[in-house]
Amino acid sequence: MIAKLTGRVDQAGDGFAVLDVGGVGYRAFCSSRCLARLPAVGGEASLLIETHVSQDHIHLYGFADAAERDWFRLLTTVQGVGSKVALALLSTLSPAELATAIAAQDRATLARAQGVGPKLAGRIAAELKDKAGNIALGAVAVAGGVNELDRIGADAVSALVNLGYRRMDAFGAVLDAQRRLGAAASLDALIKAGLRELGS
Repeated sequence: MIAKLTGRVDQAGDGFAVLDVGGVGYRAFCSSRCLARLPAVGGEASLLIETHVSQDHIHLYGFADAAERDWFRLLTTVQGVGSKVALALLSTLSPAELATAIAAQDRATLARAQGVGPKLAGRIAAELKDKAGNIALGAVAVAGGVNELDRIGADAVSALVNLGYRRMDAFGAVLDAQRRLGAAASLDALIKAGLRELGS
């Protein structure tokens, strides 16, 4: 199995890049975020690779970093999420944004990706809420309660959503406020801190 490729960018197109590695061109399907991080044609690049083998083809999927690759693996465990939809999600949302959207159960944000309707977005949010913590996400980690809100925090998120803020943004603002103010913070204090965070 191919796990990593390093070579010269031979070409890049809509959803793919070709790396020339020692005279052999490897075509890897990539998210738009990954493609944006590649150098211009002729430049040296490395991609982490996920190899999918079936009876009639071998497909390579390329990723800029381990977080993106791990999210691809996790997303494709959800029924109805194939490689194409997983790449669409990774093109629309960064790994950190995916983690926050799933922790916040923000189906609307997930449904922004091409090929993800409300039903599939709900399934992704529900199935991955507990699994997402196994992925290293840098500053955003779902494991160990880091992205867990208590009842008062959840009420504060609802209040901000009712004021017109997106669920994912409200979740992030309240989570930051709860970390700063501590577990004893009141609903009123969390809402005010969340508004300040969203207004900055």
